[in-house]
Amino acid sequence: MTEALVGEIEALGAKLAQAKASINQRFIGQGKVVDLVLAAMLCGGHGLLVGLPGLGKTRLVDTLSTVMGLKGSRIQFTPDLMPADILGSEVLETAKDGSRAFRFVEGPVFCQLLMADEINRASPRTQSALLQAMQEREVTIAGEHRPLGRPFHVLATQNPIEQEGTYPLPEAQLDRFLVQIDVEYPDRATERDILIATTGAEEAQVHQVFTADELIAAQSVLRRMPVGDQVIEKILDLVRSCRPGEAEGRDLADTLSWGPGPRAAQALMLTVRARALLDGRLVPSVADVAAMARPVLTHRMALNFAARARGESLSTVIDRVTGRVLGLEAAA
Repeated sequence: MTEALVGEIEALGAKLAQAKASINQRFIGQGKVVDLVLAAMLCGGHGLLVGLPGLGKTRLVDTLSTVMGLKGSRIQFTPDLMPADILGSEVLETAKDGSRAFRFVEGPVFCQLLMADEINRASPRTQSALLQAMQEREVTIAGEHRPLGRPFHVLATQNPIEQEGTYPLPEAQLDRFLVQIDVEYPDRATERDILIATTGAEEAQVHQVFTADELIAAQSVLRRMPVGDQVIEKILDLVRSCRPGEAEGRDLADTLSWGPGPRAAQALMLTVRARALLDGRLVPSVADVAAMARPVLTHRMALNFAARARGESLSTVIDRVTGRVLGLEAAA
């Protein structure tokens, strides 16, 4: 590793510490969630926030747009939402001289940080329009390609309990999200701090730490971080051990319907670097692989009927495989 790269990583680590401190002033007591969202953005990916209503997911995205210096937008997904409501459409306008021409009106997807609230409430047609934009970073309207903002990140939310009247995302579309981020209830002390901080006459204000160009530069630095051969081999061991069709995952044949594909290994390769950066370290370790196992793998695997009947969960399966393959416990 060159001295120049070491300097860039150290400077970026210090800047990320400032960003985390600013975000935590408004999004209290959820440091792990903040780290995972920042990791997704550093990797240039998208995040799926799963949690019950009222846990601050919207507040988090609003705070992130300010701290990271990004143009933010929000879409509340409903069953009657159409693709044009997200992407935009062409309208026919009449000029003063009587001539007519089509003008493209941009939809809310033309931003840099998009919150897709309750994405599973929209129809599959609307979901696919957004997920195509997530993958391609552009939309095609009337045969013309229109690039989205740069950088472009989507943070989508889902309610894990209320499923009536929803359209669950297909597995192939879930795979487009870099990580799944579970937002859980705060503990008692944290909830007390939230009450005091948010019900007074004034609330804590956050300040901008990054600009869009600095975030793009940070994504470039992350991809230049070295990863040791041991970490690479452990990533491969973990992913392949979660596939019931592979020799390494043969013992999961009666537990999983399918396991993670190569995109999961790519996601781990990126997110372990991001975790090291956020922790102020120059290179990732095997412990980073264990910590990122659940966020990266949970939405890329599925239990079969027999495992569900036994009361197993993907979290316990991933933890078990992680402990066996890496010799470490997955982060809770």
